[in-house]
Amino acid sequence: MPNPTPVHISQYSKRTAVAYRYGSLAIAGIGLIWAVIFAAMGAWVGVAMEVAVFATGLVIYQLNLRGHNTFGILAGQAALIAIATTMGLFLDVPTATAPRVSHLYLLVVAALGYLNYQREKSRAQLALIGLCLMAFIVLASAPLTSPQVVMPEMVRSAGTWINTTIATAMLAACIHAMQAEFVRKDKFGRDLMAGLWNNEFQLVYQPQVDLSHATIGAEALLRWNNPQRGSVSPMEFIPQAEKFGLMVAIGSWVLEKGCYTLAEWGKDRHFQHLRLSINVSASQLMHEDFEVLVGNTLVKTGADPQRLILELTESVLVTDMELVITKLNRLREMGITISLDDFGTGFSALSYLRRLPIQQIKIDRGFVQDAVRTPRSASLVGNVIRIGLDLDQDVLAEGVETTEQHALLAKLGCTQFQGYLYDKPMALPDFEKRIENEAQRPSPKIAALGRVG
Repeated sequence: MPNPTPVHISQYSKRTAVAYRYGSLAIAGIGLIWAVIFAAMGAWVGVAMEVAVFATGLVIYQLNLRGHNTFGILAGQAALIAIATTMGLFLDVPTATAPRVSHLYLLVVAALGYLNYQREKSRAQLALIGLCLMAFIVLASAPLTSPQVVMPEMVRSAGTWINTTIATAMLAACIHAMQAEFVRKDKFGRDLMAGLWNNEFQLVYQPQVDLSHATIGAEALLRWNNPQRGSVSPMEFIPQAEKFGLMVAIGSWVLEKGCYTLAEWGKDRHFQHLRLSINVSASQLMHEDFEVLVGNTLVKTGADPQRLILELTESVLVTDMELVITKLNRLREMGITISLDDFGTGFSALSYLRRLPIQQIKIDRGFVQDAVRTPRSASLVGNVIRIGLDLDQDVLAEGVETTEQHALLAKLGCTQFQGYLYDKPMALPDFEKRIENEAQRPSPKIAALGRVG
């Protein structure tokens, strides 16, 4: 499985991050300008409030710059709500010649909150949006005249026009950002579907090896190269494919493509021993016609089901367990091997391991990385291997990157491996070239006999 990308890359587009960054600087600038005006008037209460606005803008900017978008946006919204409400109550009170306008910024904050909620739904964000709208209604409907700073009418009138103009412009920018984000999401879904029709997807193959580093098979990994977007990370497009309901169609393409490859391997004596692992999402597995699709694909391609491995993540365990078991049993009746990927990352793996018709478990890369660092982690990996072997399951360690990790895993009883130590994911011709090169090399036993002679 590919390494996850940072949160600020995977959940926030660069364009949106830049928009938040400049928006926070605009807030800081507004606060600084009014702090100077209030200082010239000697209104130190107003200066304190505007300095708070200035500081809030800078804090949001720094959090955004460092990638802490979620916390930065929520904290910034809370601070701005408090500041706008305080200003509306004690500074920007309505008079006979000038209405209250500072509460207009609350609409901007609410719009920003809604845009953020579309990316990451949370109760905290909903609560801030609700609080923002309530404060806006109160300040817009009630006079609440308790001024702490009395400003000259010229300054008050100019400030009304300036703040109204700025708040309206910022609100329009938020609406534009919403529209751009919705269009971006819709376009992403359209691009995904177009990519499927235009053959923009491809499979790469990462070797799986035995104790002697001989290749026993491969995992087929999906890649997307879009003419406009370039190479798109699976960590970005797979969640979107799930969201738009495209994973079943894309997964069907992967299955058919992989089975055609497996069928071709079966025709060549150099490749007949290879097996191929294909990832299956929970939405694919739970589709009502999944088993029929798999059976039809095997017939259509002529692939040997004994050489096909379907990898499932522990996310399938949160669905209807009895239905999952029924589906997996039907796949097993076809001769297909079932593998549980990223074993140990979920809380329920051990409790269901005996019930699921699984023939292989893949030790999560995180366990593999930690095994060489601490005896406790090594002991945990050893226990996982023993559990798998006791249940008559193959155990494959993924994410192996060093000879030290390989040696430790082998010592603990693991016999199948996958990772950058053996090779990175590669195009099919390169993978097949690797197998041909292996076939031309003498086996260790033959080489040893040659040296003795």
